[in-house]
Amino acid sequence: MQKWLLGFVGLLWSGFVQSQKNVSHWRAELLRGDGKNIVFNLQIVQQAGKTVWYVINGAEKIKIDKVRTKGDSVWVDMPVFESAFRIRRVNKQRLEGVWIKEGAVTRLVMPFVAQAGLRERFPEAKTTQHRIAGRWAVKFYRKDGSSRPAMAEFKQTGNSVTGSILTPTGDYRYLAGVIDGDSLRLSTFDGSHAYYFTAAVDNDHTIRSGYFYASATGVEPWEAVRDANASLPDLAAMYLKDGEEKLNFRFRDLNGKWVSINDERFRNKVVIVQIMGSWCPNCMDETAFLSSYYKQNRQRGVEVVGLAYEYSEDWNRSKASVQKFKDRFDVQYPLLITGVTVNDSLRTEKTLPQLTPIRSFPSTIFINKKGAVVKIHAGFAGPGTGQHYENLKKEFNATVDALLKQ
Repeated sequence: MQKWLLGFVGLLWSGFVQSQKNVSHWRAELLRGDGKNIVFNLQIVQQAGKTVWYVINGAEKIKIDKVRTKGDSVWVDMPVFESAFRIRRVNKQRLEGVWIKEGAVTRLVMPFVAQAGLRERFPEAKTTQHRIAGRWAVKFYRKDGSSRPAMAEFKQTGNSVTGSILTPTGDYRYLAGVIDGDSLRLSTFDGSHAYYFTAAVDNDHTIRSGYFYASATGVEPWEAVRDANASLPDLAAMYLKDGEEKLNFRFRDLNGKWVSINDERFRNKVVIVQIMGSWCPNCMDETAFLSSYYKQNRQRGVEVVGLAYEYSEDWNRSKASVQKFKDRFDVQYPLLITGVTVNDSLRTEKTLPQLTPIRSFPSTIFINKKGAVVKIHAGFAGPGTGQHYENLKKEFNATVDALLKQ
């Protein structure tokens, strides 16, 4: 058996990285049993004597600087999510190990390999005449033959393709890949999402025979047609129940202190309630946005509070996971742990009984200065969606600005 790495920090990559001016490039794969491996790019960098990883998905670079050792093992912890790599170095050119992701009940473990010196995500064997930049109406097909709607936004430069796929509840974040002849390949990995898309591009208007591979075993057929006017149905909407006007909740923050929506800090202010979970990639994108927004606008009379629905009822586990979110994005508004799991069928009744069922994570609730709920937005189109993200920010700002004027 190969010896597990010991001197990771400062030593693990020294021979290889120094020859590459402190940066080395790797092509990483999560291995599936069907061979439809999930590919992503890595940069490994020496910074101030520390080894830092960057996971790259097109325009996205996720910094990973948390490494811990135990005996002869090395863990590389993702900055958010209950997600980590355990690796060993086969030689200067190859890494092997596993990616581990904790779930609500089970633990996902996928084999991981990485090869040094490879910058490309997928080999570009054939040139293409196809142009798929723009908006597409997408259908994913379930095992029972029914379909679910989605919408794709792609950008293309030569063979290179980036973009995202949006659904009624969120988006698949930053996708990156190629068109190889008439074959489309896209992938992403962020510590939670581990996705690979394949399809045949018939022409500039039709994508067919697609497959969506998720994590270790998930697979779903898909197809798309170009449609500049494509939109998504509002399947994830939730509302105040008849006769209700205000929310009434009280949960503990990360210090164990009870926080209520009726506390003095929220009175006579515009309040944004974030329905979220630390397991949720789209919640990660919304938290990044809300954290920045709050720092810039809190002095205007705006408050934000996050309500976390976690995988477990275990307080310590939930606290540790939500704390990673808080630390990663320097969240200065309270993040409260509801104590009710995301998989609890009665999660809404137990926490926010004034609402119809929560269908989307994240969801955002806008409350006016009188404490009344005036708007609920389900889902979040993150920065990987391009103009959709810009439109969402404009709508968000307009909503809060209008409430502040009341």
